[in-house]
Amino acid sequence: MNRRDFLKTSGLVLAAAATPFGHFALAGGSTLTLKIGYLPLTDHLLMIAAQREQFKSIRIEPVRFSSWPEIAEALKNGKIHGGFLLTPMGLALRQKGAPIKVVLLGHRNGSAITVKNSPDINRIADLRGKTVAIPSPFSTHNLLLRKALSEKGLVPGRDVKVIDMAPPEMPVALATGRIHGFMVAEPFGAQAEAQKIGKILVLSKDIWKDHICCTLNMQEKVIQSYPAEVQELIAGLIRTASFIESKPAEAARVSVKILGQRSEIVEKVLTTPQDRLIFRNLAPLQADFAVTQDYMLKFGVAKDKVDLAGYLDDRFAKRKG
Repeated sequence: MNRRDFLKTSGLVLAAAATPFGHFALAGGSTLTLKIGYLPLTDHLLMIAAQREQFKSIRIEPVRFSSWPEIAEALKNGKIHGGFLLTPMGLALRQKGAPIKVVLLGHRNGSAITVKNSPDINRIADLRGKTVAIPSPFSTHNLLLRKALSEKGLVPGRDVKVIDMAPPEMPVALATGRIHGFMVAEPFGAQAEAQKIGKILVLSKDIWKDHICCTLNMQEKVIQSYPAEVQELIAGLIRTASFIESKPAEAARVSVKILGQRSEIVEKVLTTPQDRLIFRNLAPLQADFAVTQDYMLKFGVAKDKVDLAGYLDDRFAKRKG
């Protein structure tokens, strides 16, 4: 999917404010139900908060999607109150006027370049002449892959063929020879390893240390109308992040209902090595987003920058107590 196709699919060619925000769902009279969109990725493991947190005035309703454009469209049109988006995708939505703000990072690190389990690909330079899949041009994975390739003198499109593919299709495509590798969020790399059809060429943390990837975007109207409830949501997600960090095996077991992934695979992603996927320092910082925007401009994913001061809302993540 190219830049124009994404904008069309996500409805970004229309004014983002044209679709009115839907009604808030209330449960039990005074409990605010917040619909939060996610994909079944370990990047979105914070969604287990819907099962383990005992909120006082809110309830999380997890809304599972199968693709990034679907989440982007639902968030833009007010079908959900918040959702985890790829950082470049969220920036693209905001650039086109979508009434959303980032209130929390979903995680740091958590992706990998996975290649076929054969002896002819053992380093980035061996990707010359090969085909590598990414989930979207508007993904951190696209930026990470291009960064890794460029540092070895390889040019995507000339030296390496880069194609778009839905993450669940990637392991099968690797096994059948459609592609030679893929760059995407876990647990698909770990799955390929476990099935012995692939091997990890490089973890994303070793391309860009402690990089951001998925961020929780909330409707501005939600933030403005229900700041106390948003604070309760973010506090619960941060507690869940601490739980994941301190008890990864238990978190992996809890994740099965939300992610639908094997617990042993999720546990491996959380522990091998320990910083493969981390849930620390989740306040949205301008410095992280500024670097992302620089890479988007460098690699032709965007033409303009977003006003980060207006897009990031770190007060909820930074509040103590």
